This record gives sequence, structure tokens and C-alpha cells, in this order.
Amino acid sequence: MITGGSSGIGLATAFMLARRGASVTLIARNSVRLEAAAVSLRASGCVAHTVAVDVSDQRAITSALHSLEPCDVLVTSAGQARPGHFLELEDSVFRQMVEVDYFGTLYPIRAVAPSMVERGRGSIVAISSATALLGIYGYTAYSPAKFAVRGLMECLRGELRPHGVHVGCVYPPDVDTPQLAEENEFKPAETAAISGAVKPMTAQAVAAKIVRAIERERFAVYPDRSMALLAGLGPLAAPFVRWVTDRKVREARKGS
Repeated sequence: MITGGSSGIGLATAFMLARRGASVTLIARNSVRLEAAAVSLRASGCVAHTVAVDVSDQRAITSALHSLEPCDVLVTSAGQARPGHFLELEDSVFRQMVEVDYFGTLYPIRAVAPSMVERGRGSIVAISSATALLGIYGYTAYSPAKFAVRGLMECLRGELRPHGVHVGCVYPPDVDTPQLAEENEFKPAETAAISGAVKPMTAQAVAAKIVRAIERERFAVYPDRSMALLAGLGPLAAPFVRWVTDRKVREARKGS
């Protein structure tokens, strides 16, 4: 089962899992895009099902997942990113990021984890973000929600591992997806200056890392070397990263 499976990382992961013989269920809100994604999977000879539901609606997503066959692998890829200046963002944006990015991750996991524990097997992988490793200018609404996903998965790993259930958490940088295109429309100039120096990864490259993590039961998944380096150095790298980003912010403001 893959939330956010109609496009981007979710759909790319669905293709890779389906090619390994998995029957995939794509979950997203837009039924038209969902069916188009399923058609593309079926055209490749894959078995694909769809469920149109809002992952931030606990009752709806729980009911939908409980009506399906037991889940062997859950990838929570559904999410939204809405950058902006803290003092200019509406309160509703902060609430929306938490509801979609955090609770939209939590609710599907709550729905499938009990049956995985009962069967003594399964894999749960959540998509967090590079902004959950270090807070970035312009992401005061998005980053805290992804930090919450990180915290959830770190705690969940320890609880589910004794029951034979694998838990993974992915920290992708910018990825070339429809979501990134939408996100770029709202980025402050300072945020664009920080992220613009890094070429976005492809969804397929991130999906390959996710599938490998599932197969090898890895927890922390860093799709590229820069994320692995940032995570590995942790507090040691933070002052340097902040110095670089502060410099880019100053330069962006001078140019505006």
C-alpha cells in the first residue's frame, strides 16, 4: 500500500515494487490521477488497485485500509510542502502541514500496524524530509511536521522490531515531482537561493533507495550522499550549514 501513490516518489516506488511481483494499492485523494497511475502500472503488466481517500481523515483512511487485504508493505508518501515567511503564513497553513504530513502518516500506520504485529512480519516506510535533519529558512510550517514524522518513526522502530516488523524513515532532498513544481510557486527568494544550488533528485532514484531499504530492512534512508553526510555529522555540521544558508539569505535579500 502506498499513500500519495498517484505521482512522484509514491508512484515510482509502486513501479519498482510491482516489478518485483508485488500487488500494489495506490492511495490518494484525486481519483482521476489515481486511475491514470493505475492504468500506467497495469500497462506494464503489474497488478494495481486504487483507493481514493484523504489520508488526513482518520475515519476514512482507517475504514478504507481495514477493508483491504492484509498489508505486507506500507509506504507513506502522501504529503504537502507549503513554504513561506513565518510572519506572512496563515495559521491554517501550519495546521494543514501537520494534518497532512504528520497525521496523514500516522493514521495509515495505525490502521495496518496491528495486523503486521499479529502476523509477525511487515514493513512500514515513511517519507520524512531533509528539512527534518536541519531546519531551513522558509519551512516553518513544513519542517516541524516532518520532524514529527522522524520522531514517530524513531520511536516506532524500537517498538515494532521485536514483533518482526521493519520500520524505515526516508530523508529526501528536493525531488523532481509535481509537488516540487507546486512548492516552488510559494518559495521565498531566500529559500529558493538555498535550495537552488542543489539539483533535484529523480523520483526513481529515491524509489530505488526505498525498495533497497525494504529488502535489507534498513531504518534511516538517505537518498544521496549530502543527506547521509548531514545526518552523520549532525551537530558538528550544523554551524557550517547555518553559516552557508545565512550567507545565501543575505545575498538573496541584496538582489531583491
